Amino acid sequence: MNRKMQQMQNQPSLAKRERARREAVFPDLRNMGVLARALLLYLFLCLGYALAVAASARDVYFELLSAVGVSLPLAGSVAGLWLIASPWLRRLAYWQAALLLGAIAVLIALMLARLQELPLWRLLPFTLLALAVLLAYFHTLGQALSPAVTEARLQALQARIRPHFLFNALNGVLGVIRTDPKRAEAALEDLAELFRVLMRENRDLHPLADEIILTRQYLDLEKLRLGHRLTVEWKLDHMPRDALVPPLILQPLAENAVYHGIEPSEAAGVIEIEASRRRDRLCLAVRNPFVERPGSHHGGNKMAMQNIRERLALHFDAEARVEAGPRGGRYVVQITMPLRRAGRNDPHTVV
Repeated sequence: MNRKMQQMQNQPSLAKRERARREAVFPDLRNMGVLARALLLYLFLCLGYALAVAASARDVYFELLSAVGVSLPLAGSVAGLWLIASPWLRRLAYWQAALLLGAIAVLIALMLARLQELPLWRLLPFTLLALAVLLAYFHTLGQALSPAVTEARLQALQARIRPHFLFNALNGVLGVIRTDPKRAEAALEDLAELFRVLMRENRDLHPLADEIILTRQYLDLEKLRLGHRLTVEWKLDHMPRDALVPPLILQPLAENAVYHGIEPSEAAGVIEIEASRRRDRLCLAVRNPFVERPGSHHGGNKMAMQNIRERLALHFDAEARVEAGPRGGRYVVQITMPLRRAGRNDPHTVV
C-alpha cells in the first residue's frame, strides 16, 4: 500500500523528468566546444556566400573578406549577448530561446544598418539564414546528446566497468574469508554498498566527496588481496569540497593503478591520488609505479581512458582534458575539467 502511494506521488515528477529528457537543451555558448563549432559554422556560411556570389575563382577570396567584414560586427554582437544570456536562455524551451535570439539579431541588424549605412536587404536575410542554420545544427546535436541519450550511453559505459570491478573485489574477499571471517563480512558489506552506488541512476554530476568515498572503499577491498604491497596516499588538502564530477571518474583510474602498477611487482608500491583546484578548473591526478613488462604495455589503460574521455565529453564537451603517460618513473593520469559546484550549475548537457 505504501509502495503504491509512493508511486502515485512520484508520477508527476517522473512525467516531468521524462518530458525534460525528450527536449534538447539550448546550446551554452560559454562552452569552448560549442563556441568553436559556432565559429566554424559562421566561417563556412561566409565561404558559401562568397562561392555563390563570386564571378570567378579569383573573386572568392575578396567576397569572403567582404562577407566577414560586413557580418562580423553583427555576429560578434549576437554572440556576445548569447554568451552573457546563456544561463537564462537555457531555462527556456528551445523554440522560445531561438525566437528571442532571432528577434535580438534582427534588432541589432537594423541598428547596424542605420548606423553604418549597410545594405539591409543584404544583411538581414544572411543574418536570419545563418542563425537558422546554426540553431538547427545545435538542435540536432542537442537531440543526439539529450539527457535521455546521454544517460543510455553513460549506463552502457558503466556496464563495461562493473564485471571487472566485481571480479577484483570478490577476489579480495575470498583471500581473507577463511583467515579473518569478520573482516570478510565487513568487506562484503562495503562491496554491497559500492554496488548500490554503481546501480543507481548516474546521469548527473555528483559530489567529488562521494567519488572519493567510493574509491576509498574500492582500494580498501584491494588491500585485502595485496596487503602491505599496496599503500595509498591521498592529497586532498586543496580539494574544493563542493565540486561536482561525472560518476565513476576516479575509481576506474584507481583500478588501473592497482592492476598495472602494483600487481605486476612483488615489491610494495604507492598509489597517489590528488584532487585540487586551479582557478576555475578541477584537477584530478592518479600516480602509480611504472612497471615495464616484456610483451606488455600500459596500453591496457586504453579502454579505461577511452571510457573516461567519452564520459567527460558527454558532460563537458571539449573543455575537459585527459593526459596519461610515464613521468619520472611513475605512470600519471591527470584529468582537468571545468569546476562545477553544487547548486550553481545549468542542465548537465552542454548543447
